[in-house]
Amino acid sequence: MPSVVITGAAGGIGTATCNVFLDAGYKVIGVDRRKTTGRAYEMIPFDISGLGRKDESCLKFFEHIKELVNGRLDVLINNAAIQIFKPIDQINNEDWIETLNTNLLAPFWLIQELLPLLRRAKGNVVNIASIHAKVTKSKFTLYTTSKGALMSLTRTLALELAPDVRVNAVVPAATDTPMLRASFENDPEGFKALGEYHPMQRIARPEEVGHVALFLASPQASFITGSAYSIDGGIGACLPDPAKK
Repeated sequence: MPSVVITGAAGGIGTATCNVFLDAGYKVIGVDRRKTTGRAYEMIPFDISGLGRKDESCLKFFEHIKELVNGRLDVLINNAAIQIFKPIDQINNEDWIETLNTNLLAPFWLIQELLPLLRRAKGNVVNIASIHAKVTKSKFTLYTTSKGALMSLTRTLALELAPDVRVNAVVPAATDTPMLRASFENDPEGFKALGEYHPMQRIARPEEVGHVALFLASPQASFITGSAYSIDGGIGACLPDPAKK
């Protein structure tokens, strides 16, 4: 049975991706700092933002993963991320540390430590980036910078790890998760307008992101590495028209 490790597994995209891979016959190991129960797959409660410390808790975390996958890892999906929205004059050093440790450095440390297992399996890394790495808006400095760097990491590691391990990115736009809906809790018309602005007239469903990740990890994508697959309903191609009413 092939194995997959998915970070941020308790979130909307993470949960959907775990279920997509479970349905495809994978042994799923989810990782999230939030403790969850009642899942049909293994869940490891761990805050990956601290992986750079390389302390005893990190060593135990990696040993646990290695035991669960029995020395061979087919897929690593770096999905965990945080979003801190602040104007530039309010951003502090702690904001940068937390954002980069979670969104950029944790994926690197995971790849570095689990690389022997991935090489043994001729496996795959799928990084969940964001449309904000390419097009963005005001007050997204922290998130945009981290996701842009994650896409750069994807490209450079794809070159360094070929042909043994393929490395690709999924680039979602707005996705229908509890976190996104919570941000529109008092603005249902705004949520509706967001969907209608996409050429596909809706935002992404979390499982659609998971299915793209599954494809990139599959033999059908065996010649794809260093790529960034957009799943944005066409919004990445939109040029806002100020004359349109």
